[in-house]
Amino acid sequence: MSTLIFVQVLLLGLKVTEATTDTWRQCADLVPLDLLSFVLERDTSRLAPGVHMEEAGGLRGVHFSSPDSSVSFPSSQLLVNCDLFPKEFSMVLTLRVTRNAAKRNEYIFSLMEPRNVQKRAVNEREEDRGATLERNKEQSIIGEEQQREKKQVKGDEQHGRIILGLKLSEKRLHFVFKGHAGVIKHWVFRGIQLADNQWHTLVLAVGSHHVRLTVDCNSPLEIIPSGPFPSDLNIQGSRFHIGSRGRWKGLFSGLLRQLVLVPGSDATHQICPSSDPHIAALSVPPRLLDLPVVRSSSHRHGASYDTEERVSVGLERPCAELHQGQLWFNPLKKGLYLCDGTTWITVLEDHKRLDYVLEHQVLTTSSETHDVEIFQVPGVGLMAAMAHRSTAFGSAVYLWTKKGFQLYQNISTYGALAWRHFTVGKKIFLVVSNSEGAPDSRLSSDSDYSVIYKWSKRRKQFVQFQTLKTHCARDWEAFSIHRHTYLAVANHRQGNNNHTINSVIYKWNGLAKSFEVHQLLPTSGAYDWEFFMVGPYHFLVVANAFDGVTTSVDSVIYVWINGSFQVFQTIKTFCATDWEMFQIGSRVFLVVANGHRLHGNGPSQYTINSTIYELDIGGQLFVRFQDIVTYRWQGYEGFVPIHWLPTIGCSDWEFFSSKGESYLIYSSAKAPLSKVFMLKTY
Repeated sequence: MSTLIFVQVLLLGLKVTEATTDTWRQCADLVPLDLLSFVLERDTSRLAPGVHMEEAGGLRGVHFSSPDSSVSFPSSQLLVNCDLFPKEFSMVLTLRVTRNAAKRNEYIFSLMEPRNVQKRAVNEREEDRGATLERNKEQSIIGEEQQREKKQVKGDEQHGRIILGLKLSEKRLHFVFKGHAGVIKHWVFRGIQLADNQWHTLVLAVGSHHVRLTVDCNSPLEIIPSGPFPSDLNIQGSRFHIGSRGRWKGLFSGLLRQLVLVPGSDATHQICPSSDPHIAALSVPPRLLDLPVVRSSSHRHGASYDTEERVSVGLERPCAELHQGQLWFNPLKKGLYLCDGTTWITVLEDHKRLDYVLEHQVLTTSSETHDVEIFQVPGVGLMAAMAHRSTAFGSAVYLWTKKGFQLYQNISTYGALAWRHFTVGKKIFLVVSNSEGAPDSRLSSDSDYSVIYKWSKRRKQFVQFQTLKTHCARDWEAFSIHRHTYLAVANHRQGNNNHTINSVIYKWNGLAKSFEVHQLLPTSGAYDWEFFMVGPYHFLVVANAFDGVTTSVDSVIYVWINGSFQVFQTIKTFCATDWEMFQIGSRVFLVVANGHRLHGNGPSQYTINSTIYELDIGGQLFVRFQDIVTYRWQGYEGFVPIHWLPTIGCSDWEFFSSKGESYLIYSSAKAPLSKVFMLKTY
């Protein structure tokens, strides 16, 4: 929850103007999100207003007596660092519906637009709604049902426009979402017998061109709609409403036990087959578990010592003195754990682990290599751009084949230090950092030049696009803010001695079709840029390595405010060469790679740790979390070494996958070769 709270209080008092957030980041690579637990577990001391726990059929469920605001929350609190709803996902829900509910339209959940958005759009959308609905009729929406839904759509506009939701009506389950041009679409499953006062578990799996519904692990029902689920469904400022659409009309009258959003995958195979398919569980809120299992009456001799036997099923569970002796089953890890009063002890666990590493390919290169960049070109395949030191041979782009990487294209470079792949719309680019003198006489002698290359679909090669003046550029970072594309270059030094210079933020000019200088930022021997987001806020951190005297310099975290980057925090580093941001659960981390200590003419000290910083809520800054040499996340242990690999002057590592296999490639700054390793798991 630390990141969630931080997003709300970050930059308080800095007068950040509220702007339309058009970063258009797709929600992907997220873990399953337990919507019901998020509502019930926010305050464990009491139930939210309008929510009651009821028992039926030996199981607990939630009954909603009102659409209280406490059972809704901003989507950004769970769908972090993204603005577009996942284009592929599944919903897992367990519910119990009364027979009376079959006569009404009731929402199990909904995702609603902010009201300020719907007020601006309602008049325009209502004008062309009739014609558009006629053009985009779904075969499953006919007759009187269509008229009822039109009225309901109008009601949705008056009370907050619906983005998507799941609705029950008589023997039907409706998946409702906002389609092209804002038209509300209904994908309807008919003949669904849910209103029978029994528990049922449903998995709704939405793909790019199909939608499937699995009820109680039976054979799935499938709809192939006339158009795909939108890949640009904007959720900025939206709110989840559990058990309603934010109003009394359509309030869910049944019991809800499970409601999980699984981005990017079909969760059917995670819970099915099941020994009890009506209540198959992926993640059930802890409050709805812990019903005592009464032992057999024949066990009379031990009656006075009977205790509650509890097995909790879900993705995360607390372990404290209150939970001592409780068992927890994690369906994703396929693990069974026992709470000893403080921590979970593994009883059984089945998951993949890194077993060993195979040398897959030794790639002979034209010279030593400073950097390797892995990227995809649609219709061509996986590629690797290697920054070779040699001016005579230049650098090379390789294509991944069945035999490994094969030479695809040579590109003239001059002491290349780094490549960066990025896109502007559908255009594909590569930018290279050159560190040696420019043959172009138009550039001054104390400057180098970096070159942007554009992928030519006709020639199926990269061609020179634009030249930019740089100073021993060590890194490029490409990112997008409010639909605008930016490039940040890390200028390391000007000449041989001047390290305290400006690095540059470039902005894409769509009219001129080129990059232009947007902002200058002072840096000291800059080595690396890292762009990241926390909620709606955009950050850029620079790794400063040397100021001309010492490697003990401040690296700087910037935040985007009013159209430019401003200093957010400075952190003392020692010849910092790289920053990386990552998240584990809801926790946000920054790790810096420190090189060595040096001051003046004194000796260099290479016995130095790199450091991981974690985002702190109260202080609104990154604080030291752990010092490391090499790392892998190991839960409470933090990061520990896991494998050592033989390398020759390793300058860069990149991970990639192909056809279900995982690989590592490293580049050598001391030998004309690179190696590809295959990772084997068990």
